[in-house]
Amino acid sequence: MSDKKESAEVTRIRHTRNFGVIAHIDAGKTTFSERVLYITGKSHKIGEVHDGGATMDYMQEERERGITITSAATSCDWGKYKMSLIDTPGHVDFTVEVERSLRVLDGAVGVFCAVAGVQPQSETVWRQGNRYKVPRIAFVNKMDRTGADFYKAVESMKTRLGANAVPVVMPIGKEKDFIGLVDLIEMRACIWADNDAREMTVSDIPDELKEEAAKQREIMIEAVAECHDDVLEKFIEGEEVTNDEIKMAIRKGTLDLKVTPVFCGSAFKDKGVQNVLDAIIDFLPSPLDVPPIVGINPETDESVTYALRSDQPFASLVFKTISDPNGDLTFIRIYSGEMKQGERYYNGRTRRYERVGRLMRMHAEQREPMDIAKAGDIVAVVGVKDAITGDTLSTRDNPVVYEAMTFPDTVISMAIEPQSAGDRDKLSSIIGKMVREDPTFKAVTDEQTGQMVISGMGELHLEVKCNTIKNEHKIGVSVGRPKVAYKMTLKGPKSVEARHIKQSGGSGQFAVARVNFSVRDDVEFCEFVDKIKGGSVPREYIPAVGNGITSAVKGGGRMGFPFCKVVAELYDGQSHDVDSSVMAFEAAGVLAFRKASEGNSLLLEPIMKIEVEAPEDKTGDVIGDLSSRRGVIEEMVTKPGGISYVTGKVPLSEMFQYSTMLRSLTQGRGTYSMEPASYEAVPPNIAEKVLEDLSKD
Repeated sequence: MSDKKESAEVTRIRHTRNFGVIAHIDAGKTTFSERVLYITGKSHKIGEVHDGGATMDYMQEERERGITITSAATSCDWGKYKMSLIDTPGHVDFTVEVERSLRVLDGAVGVFCAVAGVQPQSETVWRQGNRYKVPRIAFVNKMDRTGADFYKAVESMKTRLGANAVPVVMPIGKEKDFIGLVDLIEMRACIWADNDAREMTVSDIPDELKEEAAKQREIMIEAVAECHDDVLEKFIEGEEVTNDEIKMAIRKGTLDLKVTPVFCGSAFKDKGVQNVLDAIIDFLPSPLDVPPIVGINPETDESVTYALRSDQPFASLVFKTISDPNGDLTFIRIYSGEMKQGERYYNGRTRRYERVGRLMRMHAEQREPMDIAKAGDIVAVVGVKDAITGDTLSTRDNPVVYEAMTFPDTVISMAIEPQSAGDRDKLSSIIGKMVREDPTFKAVTDEQTGQMVISGMGELHLEVKCNTIKNEHKIGVSVGRPKVAYKMTLKGPKSVEARHIKQSGGSGQFAVARVNFSVRDDVEFCEFVDKIKGGSVPREYIPAVGNGITSAVKGGGRMGFPFCKVVAELYDGQSHDVDSSVMAFEAAGVLAFRKASEGNSLLLEPIMKIEVEAPEDKTGDVIGDLSSRRGVIEEMVTKPGGISYVTGKVPLSEMFQYSTMLRSLTQGRGTYSMEPASYEAVPPNIAEKVLEDLSKD
């Protein structure tokens, strides 16, 4: 590749920004995304969430409910920069959409409500961002609402998220008098026009704010100087730090995940969105600023790293699939090389080829055809048959597999069946497609009853799936009562001896395993520890004991609920020269766990973290109702405007139909959000009832 061509390619990638919008439900993500599209000229009218006209919320369910359910990808231009934006859901039931979007994005904008500050789902998406090491900037939205407090919101980011949140703007006015902001880098005031906030007047800082602005600028410089050695040296020496140097330090701090620059505005009124667009260019990474992703060659198990260039071997990650009547859509992030329409690419997981029928850049549900996509692009393709979320597409000559994504366990399930027997096969086919496109949606057929059981992340998740089957696929379905995904653990430590000895003519089966079982909170399912000394169990049989114990732990015993937090130490055993085998020791492992769990089991239930927003005069009723649901109230805060926020923990099993009850208690003015917190022991009297109900089923 010539230097001239290479520099053009580098320039193209440097002028690319792939970012997502993440936040708690109702913080204003989709409204912010709509304003970005409008201000950049991608949309010629503003789509509003509240009247069902949002471009990014294109599903019927999203428009009816006024929430984002599936992440929507779009692209737009800001100056000479090309942006790919993914608007993600805020509801915990659809957390998979945030997870897979953050896996392929280079940066993110976290949106926070100026009144509520950091909310439960904000914490969840922030943790996901930390896990994938995604640089972020923050936008404090709804600054014109009663009770808005910019600095309190920033403080909540520091205390609840552990983020080094650094304001780079200062609001001018508050609540209904919020009219503009001070840019602390350029030290100028940005005042919005009353009739059109896209019209912004840049002027000197008003005299009454100059002192406070100088103080806030000093705090900002002190916070970001540590991110860049040259700037820190000048700051310590007391020399003047230039605006370009401040930007350089903020950019480095943001990319190194040491700083989160904070902006503010009101997306609904178009206020402050332009400043964030400039910040996305200035502070968020281009694909070149992100470390190259490391993969494994599936043939040799060697590490593979490709530079982010079109002349490198092709490698890309599938991060989302959508079933569509016009051809299933597969969303792909290209990490190296080029993807061409009509070509075949190799899937390292299935060891098969996938053909790219059509290649497109997406704008929510609209499609813009492309002939070729290059390193750094996020695109959608039609024609891919077997690839699922987390698969890597590469070439047969240079195969690579990138690390797949991990998704949380489902917490709720219910039976589903078609109202017409003739629709059974059609329903199975549709649910099969839904399982393929959503890794947190599961379906199994109960061997005893023949019923299909679907599982998901919450009541809303399953409700949306059922409505999609009814409304989009026109299949009438009947659903059973939702059931909670309970787990089991051992009550306490127990030592067992498992003897699997069978003799029936010819070679028999002989295996003796002595195992110490205990419980440890940081173990997800089961941890197997080899403590054999002196060869009482031959080395080739030790893994078989572990496999037997692990399969018994996950199988869940008599009740069918999987066990967790189990530690199994194999410390002794016996074998026979002729009759011992891998199969015999595996059976001994199964028997060992069965003996350890008999009379020593504890039922665990999912506990949810909950936050309820309700009018102050209804707070007593809300707290009383949560207490009756075995909830534990942790905090109650009343904000200006007469709104109270109640946070606490409550068992999921007690929260079915809670939205209906909350509407009734608060005359329709209350809202709530929940997210999984932990698994805890079910009180004995309730555990008895759960097991009794299960035996009836």
